[in-house]
Order: sequence, then structure tokens, then C-alpha cells
Amino acid sequence: MSTLVIVESPTKAKTIRNYLPKDFIVEASMGHIRDLPSSAEEIPADYKQYDWARLGVNVENDFEPIYVIPKGKNKKVQELKKLLKGADELILATDEDREGESISWHLLQLLKPKVPIKRMVFHEITKEAIQKALSNCRDIDENLVHAQETRRILDRLVGYTLSPLLWKKIARGLSAGRVQSVAVRLLVQRERLRRAFNSASYWDLKALLNHEKNDFEAKLSTLAGQKLATGSDFDPNTGELIKGKKVTVLNEQEAIALKDRLEGKPWTVTDTDEKPTTRKPYAPFTTSTLQQEANRKLGLGAKDTMRIAQSLYENGYITYMRTDSVHLSDQAVAAARACVEQMYGKEYLSPKPRQYKTKSKGAQEAHEAIRPAGNTFRLPKETGLRDRELALYDLIWKRTVASQMAEARLTQIAVNIQVEDAVFRSSGKRIDFPGFFRAYVEGSDDPEAALENQEVILPNLKQGDRPNCKELDVVHHQTQPPARYTEASLVKTLETEGVGRPSTYASIISTIIDRGYAQLRSKALIPTFTAFAVVSLLEQNFEELVDTKFTSKMEQSLDEIATGQTPWLPYLKQFYLGDLGLQNQVKTRETEIDPSQAKAIYLENLDVQVKIGRFGAYLEAQRGDDLVKSSIPEELTPSDLHPEQVEMLLKQKIEGPKVLGHDPESEKPIYLLIGTYGPYVQLGDTPEGRAKKPKTASFPKGTLLEDIDLEMALSYLSLPRTLGEHPETGKPVKASLGRFGAYVVHDQGKDGKDYRSLKKEDDLLTISFERALELLAQPKRGRGRSAGSTKKPLRELGNHPDDEQPINIYDGPYGVYFKHGKTNVKLPEGETAESMSLDKALLLLKDKAPAKKKTTTRKKATTKKTTAKKTTTRRKKTEDS
Repeated sequence: MSTLVIVESPTKAKTIRNYLPKDFIVEASMGHIRDLPSSAEEIPADYKQYDWARLGVNVENDFEPIYVIPKGKNKKVQELKKLLKGADELILATDEDREGESISWHLLQLLKPKVPIKRMVFHEITKEAIQKALSNCRDIDENLVHAQETRRILDRLVGYTLSPLLWKKIARGLSAGRVQSVAVRLLVQRERLRRAFNSASYWDLKALLNHEKNDFEAKLSTLAGQKLATGSDFDPNTGELIKGKKVTVLNEQEAIALKDRLEGKPWTVTDTDEKPTTRKPYAPFTTSTLQQEANRKLGLGAKDTMRIAQSLYENGYITYMRTDSVHLSDQAVAAARACVEQMYGKEYLSPKPRQYKTKSKGAQEAHEAIRPAGNTFRLPKETGLRDRELALYDLIWKRTVASQMAEARLTQIAVNIQVEDAVFRSSGKRIDFPGFFRAYVEGSDDPEAALENQEVILPNLKQGDRPNCKELDVVHHQTQPPARYTEASLVKTLETEGVGRPSTYASIISTIIDRGYAQLRSKALIPTFTAFAVVSLLEQNFEELVDTKFTSKMEQSLDEIATGQTPWLPYLKQFYLGDLGLQNQVKTRETEIDPSQAKAIYLENLDVQVKIGRFGAYLEAQRGDDLVKSSIPEELTPSDLHPEQVEMLLKQKIEGPKVLGHDPESEKPIYLLIGTYGPYVQLGDTPEGRAKKPKTASFPKGTLLEDIDLEMALSYLSLPRTLGEHPETGKPVKASLGRFGAYVVHDQGKDGKDYRSLKKEDDLLTISFERALELLAQPKRGRGRSAGSTKKPLRELGNHPDDEQPINIYDGPYGVYFKHGKTNVKLPEGETAESMSLDKALLLLKDKAPAKKKTTTRKKATTKKTTAKKTTTRRKKTEDS
């Protein structure tokens, strides 16, 4: 008797195989084997005559979905059917969430097994968990399937109904996904606040005092009995002083005068206060909090975090990584407490086992929190993991263990010191017992180092003491606009507002960036001008769809469908086909929306229009009788575009570029221009015809237009700098600026060029020959042909399950590709190094160079076997197309 077990991925199949009897055959479905059509090409011929076919959902017949086998998956389906013929039993062992339930349901519908069927679920891949799950199989949960299908259909209807409207009114290629659009609006709203923000200045005094040979700092807190203004007294959204605040706001002159008046005067401690306090450990990780903390501590994006966590789960290191529960099983609590006692001692254990309650809106998954797998937790150093996988496992291990540790006990200390009518305040903090701080401090990689930073020790001061003032300085403060969202803060806001599901946040953020709605710079998500145009159109015409409360309510309805409380069909009919349904709204508004207005963005303090064109954002302004248009550089963001920049761009278009001066050698003019990627300079005029173009020079990323002068222009036009001759070859070593930043290069003639990027501490214009040789002597980590067979991959996808050989992604002369052994496969259109997965790579390797006849047959078979049955599930991936 043999049993066929089907899971999603080869990695998961390989791990589970170790814990099942020998007569069990474990095979991967490679993710979803059926889905709604992703393109017109995939729509079966029988349906193409209908208007609703482009949606992939028959909205005229109870929202019946069209399910097709995606391109390249038919071979996998045939393999599974062949394996099933020789099996006596089928076990569907996909993930235990809604998406996993959906995959199992689709397998059941497509394979039509004639043998007994079981549904096996588990939240960790360990021997104990698999054996327990094997003896506790269940049927497919139809409610979960219904909820997933409804979500899939709903997202498809929103995405495929609104997106064509954006194509017609703004630009091709745009999308308006249900959750994606809300996320983009959050970014735009924050950017609008930054644009409207008026920075305010205020001043205070800071003193360096000494008592009994110990230095400490104190800041001015009150003057003449009135509280001095601090940052919290200003509105964080406007930058202005909050109305009704009775505080003293010092300007520079007043602060200097006060300093002069207080210098040399006696200082006296008027009162001291010590207040004991405690800090409780954080709850174990959920999907959302793991994404947030991995972003803060490890610099990982949501997408990378989920990819690495998926690998850790499938290889048996952690429990299931898609969960919004903070609950720990009894065995997990016992394992964590054992780690605490072993690593830190009994005094660091919490008196009683701790359990936590989920606070996020709409939490519905019945899993555990994310934790190390098993009855005992492997120490990070004992796992054999490396690099980012080790770092993420270490983070999960620390957070889980810390959750069962004792509270940290601290004492907050405050001392007031008076000098004339001014009172200065010094604050300190003493850690009386570190508790869970010993294992985990949020936002810090090293708990021991963080413990030192947590404490602020003050001298033993008491009332009447007279510390000596060593220094007294005036300090300038300026209110800052609201910070842009990072991936971490956006994830936190979406979860807090109950928008979407944590398991979808990574794909949502990735889509926002890929679709050109945001740029990711130094962790900040910066909305583009296109995002402004799209959000404005949606706000003016479909406000509910970008409202966080409405979207949160929609999530609740989908959850109620999952539990059977709300019928799914009436909900979809009302949302899409009702009098105020989406279909009617789009039909009505389509004729009312003026494309020229939809493409225009109105920004405060600018007397010009910003418009979205075929090649990006541009300025449009009336200057005399002429309508002047000028492209906006990609580096400029909506909140940073100010009148001076606008005038320079328009002036450059009308009058030509600004002349900074003349080159002392050639006497040619040096022009300052603004291009797509920011400012650059040009030596001499642009000739007509095919004559040689003049020399140009760009500047390091982030260089401000107003900082560029003649001296700076000449410095960058002189690049590359020849630093000297390499002692081994006699060939020149140069320093210059390229597409990827500043670098040094050893030009070896026929033997090629050897490049090294400059470090942060290096200055391109002053780097010495000795430092250049030092950099060139370091192992090469760059890309290019000279790296040869040892060149570093863009990404490591994992090992092939058949031969354990690595599958890595590289950047080659003909584009991005992945490699397995001697086989190279170019990435399909639409895929990137970031979006590619091991499962997709394995599928493409399997289909590498198929015979043409077989391909044709497979396509025909796919069309024939396409089903249009009513379903009950969808991928958890949102329809943010």
C-alpha cells in the first residue's frame, strides 16, 4: 500500500519525507495548480465572446470563476495524476491557512482522486508534529475555501475594473488593487503633510555640570516659573506651536542673552525624585511584528523577511510564519523557559509561564506565534545556519525566549537644579535588574551593548548640593516634518488599521515599488508624482475604496464569510452589481473624469502644474504667450519640489542652461543642467550633427543643486583622476564616478580593468594612491566578467532537491538569469531577481527547451481541461495588478 502526499514546495517535500514511512511518496505541487486567468491569452476560447471574460469571473452568473491551469503547470498536473494512479491513498498536506486550504481544494477538484482522501495540517515541520498530524487528519474546511475564494474574486473585481480606468485617464500600466491603493494613499497623505509642514525654530540651553568629580548634563526646563518649549509642544503635522500651549519659546538672541546672564552664577539642587518602574517583555513574533523588527534590526524588506522565514519553516527551524497569533503552546513555553534557565539562570525566569493576547484588528488565524520549532529550541549557533537565515532565526529565538523572562526593573531619576530664575533638569535611569533585557532589546542587535546604553548614571545628588557649571551652551532646535513611512512603519499602520492581512503586506509593498508608485531610498518609501495622480483620482471618485475604515470593514466581512456568519454571494452582488456597486460607479464616472485633469497634480505654493506624461512627470507653465514644459528629474519628490527648483527647470527650458563660469584651460563655458537623474554639468556647447558630444559630469546621489559651483564642477569634470602607476603592472590606477557610485580602477590594458567601490569614509576627490592600492588589494565582491566563475550571485534561491546543487541568480551581459549546474535560464518577462522563487526556478528548469509539438499539445490540453466550476478559494496574494 502506498500513500501520495502533496505539499506546495520541493523544500517542504524534502523535509517532510524524512518523517514519514518509506512507502509514502511526497511530491510538490509547486504552489497553485489552478487560478483565475492572468492574461487574455489564458482565457479559454469558449468564454472570450463575453464581456465579463476579461475579469475571469462570470459576474452575470453568481460570480462563477473561470479556473485555468497557469502556463507551465500542465506538466506538473500530469505528473501528479500519474503518481495518484499508483497510490492507495491521497494526503493533502498544504499549509494550514486559507491559501493552503485553497491549494488543497484545487488539487482535489483537478485530480479527481478515486482513492481515500485526507487533509493533514501542522504548524511546524518536526518529527513529532508530522506524526501527530498524520494521526489527526481532517476534511477540507469549506468555510476557509469560501472565504479565500471570495477574497480572490473581490480583489480581482477591484483590480480589473479600476485599473483600465487608470489606463484611460492617466497612463498605461497603472493598477488600483484593493489593499494596494489604500497603502499608496497612506504614503501620499504623509507626503502631503510634509509639503504643508512649516518648520519652526526654538532655542534652549544645555549645561555640563560636575559634582564630586562626576560630569553630568542638564537642560533648561523652566524660566521665570514658566515651562520652556520642547518638541512635544509643536504640532507634529504642521510644525507650528500647538494652540493654547502656555510655554516660553526662546529665539536665538534671547537664548544668548540668557546664557550671558547665567554664566558665573551659583547652581543649587532644589529637589530630586526617584521612581521605580518595570518593563514587561514583548510578545512572541507574528507575521507583522517579525517584518517590522527584521526591517529595523536587520535592514530586511518585508519580502525578503517572508522569503527567508519560509525557508526556515520548510527546513524545520521555525513554526509557520503566516500568523497573527501571539499564543505559545505549552511545549513552546516549556522549551523557552528551559532556554532561559540554561542560558541566564532561574532568577531570570518569569515567576509564572506567560501567555499573550492578540491585539491586532481582525486577527483570525488559529496558529501559534512564530517561534523556533520543536519541543526544545536549538541554539542559533547550533543550527548550522548562515548569513541572513541565521540572523532571522537568532531574532526569532531571542524574542521567543525573552517572552518567558522576568520583567526588567528600573529606577527613573530626575534632578532639578536652579540658577537664578532658571531651572535645569537632569534625567537618569538605573537598571536594578535587567530581566528580559539580557536576551532581547527591541531595535538593538546586541542586548549587552544595549544594556549599557539603557542606563544614564547621575552622581549622588541631594537637595542643597551645589554642582559646578563647567560649560553652558545655547542649543538650536527645528521641528521636523512627519517621517516618511518605512516598510516597518507602513506594515504597522496597515495592521493597526485592520487593512489587508499580514501575509499579503510583503507582496503589496513590492507591487507599490514595481508599479512606480514609490521609490525605496534609505529605507523610506517615497511616493512618486504618479502616486499623487492616482490617489487624487480615487479620492475624488471612489473615496470609500481608499478609506482605511471601509477597507477594514471589508476585511471583517471576509472573516465572517470564513466562519459562515455572512453568505458570500449576496455580499459580492451588493459590492459589485448593486445600484451603488463598483461596476455602476465606474460606468458613471468614466464619462465624467477629464483625462487632462486626472493627469494634473496641484501642489501648494506652486503656480505651475505638474502632469503625468508618457515618459513620467513634467512641469507645465504659461510663460508669456508660450506654454513651457520641462521634465522633472526622478530624484525630485513631490514634497521636495519648491518654487526655486521649478523656476530653474523652466528657465533652463526657455533660456538654456545656467553658465557657472568658464574652464580656465579651454575657456569653454560650463553649463549647469538638470537631467532625468539629477543635476549635471557640461563643458562647452552641444554641436550640431554627428560631431563629438561635449564632456559631461554627474554628481554623487543626493547632491543639492544650490551647492554646485564652478570649483565643484571643475573637480568632477576633471575625473577620472590618475592617482599613480600600479607597482606590479606599471598600469594606471584611477578614481572616478560611475553609475553605481565612486570607484577606483586598475586599468590593465588587454588584461581588463579591476574595479573597487569606495567606502563611505573615502572621498573621491581626495583619495590617495596608497588608499586606492589598499582597496584594490581587497577581495573582489563586484560584478562583471572579471569576476569569472566566482562572481557573487544577485540572490541565492536554494539547492535543487534532486542533486543539492545551488540555484543562484546572476546579472549577465544579456540580462538577469539563474543558473543550476551548467544550465542557464533567463528570467521570464515580468520576473525580477527579487520576485523569483525556488519553486518557479524548478518549474522553469523542468520545462527547459521542451519540444515544440509537446508544447502545442500541452496548450490544447490546458484549454480542454479548463474548468469553470464554482469554487471556494483564492490565493492569499491580493489582486493588486
